[in-house]
Amino acid sequence: MGHQPARYAISLVRNRYERRARLAGLPFARIVRDSFVTERKVTFTREQIAFYAEASGDMNPIHLDDEFARSVGLPSLIAHGMLQMGIAATVAGEAAGGPHRLRRLAVRFAGMVVPGDTVTFSAEQVGEGKLEVKAFNQHGEAVLTKSVAEYGTHG
Repeated sequence: MGHQPARYAISLVRNRYERRARLAGLPFARIVRDSFVTERKVTFTREQIAFYAEASGDMNPIHLDDEFARSVGLPSLIAHGMLQMGIAATVAGEAAGGPHRLRRLAVRFAGMVVPGDTVTFSAEQVGEGKLEVKAFNQHGEAVLTKSVAEYGTHG
């Protein structure tokens, strides 16, 4: 395939930053971006919620049936809390430098997520080995609050 100088240069730079991150005990993403916040936006769909229900075995009709959900006072079917927590864990794992470094994740569910909601999940460094995890919908309403992730510096 021949010599690829651009790929080689990128590899050298990445290796240098990864080494700095390891020496500083910080996640690689933090060193590269000079940012202390990792975030991801997710738009929830009915299909995603149904797939999660099937995969998890949680077939509660509040997650699958609009009519039933409305009959119990909900605006429509709602996303599983554990689906949201899984996404929060993914973001926290990225912020921690990899999911293998996560030691603990605790979340407080503050609001419902319905199909069509776009939720921004974030993890922010707030102390040594500690991240504050948050999630807000497209209206700025909290979905997860008072949530924390702890991670080890080695792993």
